[in-house]
Amino acid sequence: MAELTVGRLLTSWQPDLPALLLVLALGGLYGWGVLRVRGRGGSWSPARAAAFAVLGLGALVVATMSGLAVYDHVLFWPAAVQNILLDLVAPLGLALGDPLRLAAEALPAGAAARVRRAMTGRLVRLLTFPLVSTALVLATELTIYFTPYFATALRVGWLHELMYLHLLAAGSLFVVPVLTREETLPAWCTHPVRAALVFLDGVIDAVPGVVVMTHGTLIAGAWYLHHHPSWAPDVRHDQQIGGGAMLGIAELVALPFLLAILFQWARTERVQAAALDRHLDEQLAVVPAVATASAGLQAASATPAPATDRVRPWWETEENEVAARIRRQHGEN
Repeated sequence: MAELTVGRLLTSWQPDLPALLLVLALGGLYGWGVLRVRGRGGSWSPARAAAFAVLGLGALVVATMSGLAVYDHVLFWPAAVQNILLDLVAPLGLALGDPLRLAAEALPAGAAARVRRAMTGRLVRLLTFPLVSTALVLATELTIYFTPYFATALRVGWLHELMYLHLLAAGSLFVVPVLTREETLPAWCTHPVRAALVFLDGVIDAVPGVVVMTHGTLIAGAWYLHHHPSWAPDVRHDQQIGGGAMLGIAELVALPFLLAILFQWARTERVQAAALDRHLDEQLAVVPAVATASAGLQAASATPAPATDRVRPWWETEENEVAARIRRQHGEN
């Protein structure tokens, strides 16, 4: 193969039929959902659609059909970058597009209900439980690189495609529920907890890169030693470059992931505050009306006390009694 340069990395492309079909299927279904929602008079954020298409499907295309895929059989580091794009970047882009909520809004009521039931089923809840999904992502990366999985996938085409799908699915199990599907998460998994989990996941995602970069044994060493081109760096150095690329991309992805959680948290707080303000305004509007009605009832039911029932001062009472006695005395005389 020709020597890998920046120009060749950017301009070398090769078709990958299974990946292309997956991209077309996902993109077509997403576009149909957006058109259906808008056709019903609803709205769908262009930013979400752009994130799904550019970051999600774009990362999938770059990982499987760009110069990375052209050179992944002769150099380790393009394969490492491929895997981290499929494991972290593409799931993040797909999740930011919120495809599950789009499906629930675009599908008929019966189909939407079935989607919700499937997403909240026991198996899905188990696989998307944050600690379980994080462990699955870590186990996937370590299994690929430190078992015969990766070396075999380099020789067997269908297994290579299955490895792509495995990486994409493992990454999506953690990212998609944390960003889009609160129903599948435990009640305690609030936005602050999710932010902490994303931070923890960023630390854990760095582990495969560090291990690959510092591992003493060559990964798929027999294959890369046999196919090592004369212009390429030493095979061990190539592996160190791949591990460093995995580490760097994992840490870069953790930042926008955390920012997305913080943005959702702030938006939720604003919505809850607005709802509370409306509720308080409604309560304050009811209080004057109730007070006015109560005052009217009290005024209607109250009757003034008779004048004879009023308590008079002692001197008025004493003066009247004295005058009465004087009149009686004059009458007797």
